[in-house]
Amino acid sequence: MFTVYVYTPDTLADWEIGYVTAELHSRRFFKKDAPDVSVKMVGLSKDPVQTMGGFTILPDHDLDDMVVNKNNVLVLPGAGAWNDPKHNRMIAKAKDFLAADAMVCAICGATAALANAGVLDRRPHTSNGPGYLKMFAPDYNGQQFYVDKPSVADQNLITASSTGALLWAKQIIERLDVFQPDTLQSWYSYFSTGREEDFFALMQTLSTGG
Repeated sequence: MFTVYVYTPDTLADWEIGYVTAELHSRRFFKKDAPDVSVKMVGLSKDPVQTMGGFTILPDHDLDDMVVNKNNVLVLPGAGAWNDPKHNRMIAKAKDFLAADAMVCAICGATAALANAGVLDRRPHTSNGPGYLKMFAPDYNGQQFYVDKPSVADQNLITASSTGALLWAKQIIERLDVFQPDTLQSWYSYFSTGREEDFFALMQTLSTGG
């Protein structure tokens, strides 16, 4: 069993984590021998936070409750408040996860916070554009490692732009190895295209056991 910790800053961008949290929590497309997954919301405290969409989240844990080991995962959503220094505590925790060879998955504004802390200086990564990082991460020095794609997976670090949530989710699910490969490909194809044939291909992978 492993735990996926989802950070919940105020103004969290709801839509960016929707694909990955829904699939990991529901297990609806998991392969038969997939490990147990626990999805937990984590805040700087256990006080309620409000998302960008106006929903209230009551975190399950605060930072001190998190268990850092290579089996657990940290998900850092986008938010409008990442430039607040109070989030530096979570960025320090992200560094601990990476040092433990645990997976860290950051999207949109969270990538700028990692960039500003030097995490992206020597690793392939993406974000909302080089100009975005220049604007919001003045201490960023990883320009030569920037990859102009919606989502980029580099070993245990997966970064994405604000428009890369679907590919980001695919790469996270792939690394966690909880879908059969053909299920994952059909899932991604269906949600990318909306084609009926992709939906039936997805259902077929489940009926045949992947």
